[in-house]
Amino acid sequence: MTTQTTTKTTTKTTTKTTTKTTTIDPVTLAVLKGRLEQIADEMDATLYRSAFNPIIAEARDACHGLYHAETGATLVQGTNGLPIFVGAMAFAVKAVIDKVAKEGDLHPDDIFLFNDPYDGGTHLNDFRLVRPIFRRGRLFCWMASVGHWLDIGGNVPGNFNARATDSFQEGVRIPPVKLVKAGAMNHDLLAILAANSRVPVSNYGDLNGQLNALDLGVRRLTELLDEHGEDTVAAAFDAFTARAEALMRSALSRLPDGTYSFEDYLDNDGITSEKLRIALDLTIAGDRMVLDFSRSSAPCAGPLNIAYSTAVACCYVALKHVFTDVPANAGCLNPITFVIPETTLLAVKPPKPVGGYTETILRVIGVVFGALALADPARATAAPFGTINALSLAGHRPDGSRWVMFSFFGGGLGGNPESDGLNHANNPISTATIPPVEILEAAYPVMFTQWALRPDSAGAGLHRGGLGAVYEIEALTAADVFLLGERGVFAPFGVAGGTPAALNRFVWQSDEGEKSPPLASKVTDVKIRDGQRVRLETPGGGGWGDPRRRDAEAVARDVRLGYLGAEAARSAYGVALTDDGALDIAATAALRETSAA
Repeated sequence: MTTQTTTKTTTKTTTKTTTKTTTIDPVTLAVLKGRLEQIADEMDATLYRSAFNPIIAEARDACHGLYHAETGATLVQGTNGLPIFVGAMAFAVKAVIDKVAKEGDLHPDDIFLFNDPYDGGTHLNDFRLVRPIFRRGRLFCWMASVGHWLDIGGNVPGNFNARATDSFQEGVRIPPVKLVKAGAMNHDLLAILAANSRVPVSNYGDLNGQLNALDLGVRRLTELLDEHGEDTVAAAFDAFTARAEALMRSALSRLPDGTYSFEDYLDNDGITSEKLRIALDLTIAGDRMVLDFSRSSAPCAGPLNIAYSTAVACCYVALKHVFTDVPANAGCLNPITFVIPETTLLAVKPPKPVGGYTETILRVIGVVFGALALADPARATAAPFGTINALSLAGHRPDGSRWVMFSFFGGGLGGNPESDGLNHANNPISTATIPPVEILEAAYPVMFTQWALRPDSAGAGLHRGGLGAVYEIEALTAADVFLLGERGVFAPFGVAGGTPAALNRFVWQSDEGEKSPPLASKVTDVKIRDGQRVRLETPGGGGWGDPRRRDAEAVARDVRLGYLGAEAARSAYGVALTDDGALDIAATAALRETSAA
């Protein structure tokens, strides 16, 4: 269930921006913007092509960027990196800056490594490498890389432990430490990392991919600085920040002043069946915005908590989706005030578990969308499927070696004022792609027996939601199964008269028959034998607008394509079909006339 309220005022004021102006000419600025983004893009591509695990190599669960020397603020990101990482990395770089300020020990060839989710991280699998860039003996900026490693210890292979009640059950937590000091690798740290993973070779390959990406980034940035000079590039950084802030202020000033409230729910925390509220009071005042999450649920026992930096990062992602012309730079956050109290599950401290952060940030992004839609109905979009369905299978090969398969899966996006939602898409937290079936089958002893669109999974509407998917996986060896998902209780909502989408569903085969999780979309310690299967049926997106206004021929086409059953066409859309699947015009008119009456 989703609730929403609106409070409006009518006076509009605008605050004059105080951002720094620069004198760099527009042509040079455009050239430098392209060159700097290309550096980040090349770093991304280097890691994608060299990583060992498919979540980076195929799904592109990674990111690179350049960050401010003193504040750690985002300066430049690539076009392919994971947006949620971009927003969080500013906090990660600031954590390194604070460490250096305290210890006073920094060398040009140092590289810091950490995965601390409470200090600029997201969850324990996401490893950050932060490297200083020096010019003429002075720190010029920071360069950073982040990638999702496959396993870092903990109770559950792949680390998505739906039953975790503290971070120690989720894996090994590494604070900012020097992996490389003045060019010398810390092999003791490598040994510790290897000893705390079920798949150390995979992690080692990913680490080397990140190190190589940073090496490439340093070479490319050095070439750029040699060509244009530090002063010119620094002026470009200032200009990027000023422009992002100015464009965000302009976008906010076009919205009506007022407070817009929206809330949605998480199914449960993996420990009890109690729902978790994510509530936002969004206030527009001139060219400023306040995002107040104070009414959200308290920290929970299970892993659906997130840290403050993660909450800010997902708001950044949501705003970038809505205000698409605003550059990806920390300046866009300058007009925004965040109220995220530690009394909520959105700003927890250690050792509260945060391994299911992906589910919570999706709900945060959704409520930002919902509140902004109240401020500007033209931006209203129905809810996307809203869960990554973090599924892990793990076991031993015949030779005794350990295997861990982790993947996330797609679903439908919400209908919107212009079109239907996308079928089998990814969530709005990222640009990541769903790992291909061929790659997963080649890497692990599994076989996909079904990978298809899920009929009747989309919310009905003038513009329907996109369809979810069905994934059925057969284990070729005995396997343990773990799932951390959402939307098994609270369906993706429709807007403007559209209906909710289908709920998430997960089942597995056992010797006693087919079973499903007691907590709908979260389960641990399921064991299946060779030849048994698990099946994941993901939600579609919510519908937009009155379904009875949808073009009847479009409904009939959906039925012919197998997207929709004939009975659903009749009940949800008021569309009747003949026995051979053609549109029955007279019967449809009668159904819709009765409905209108």
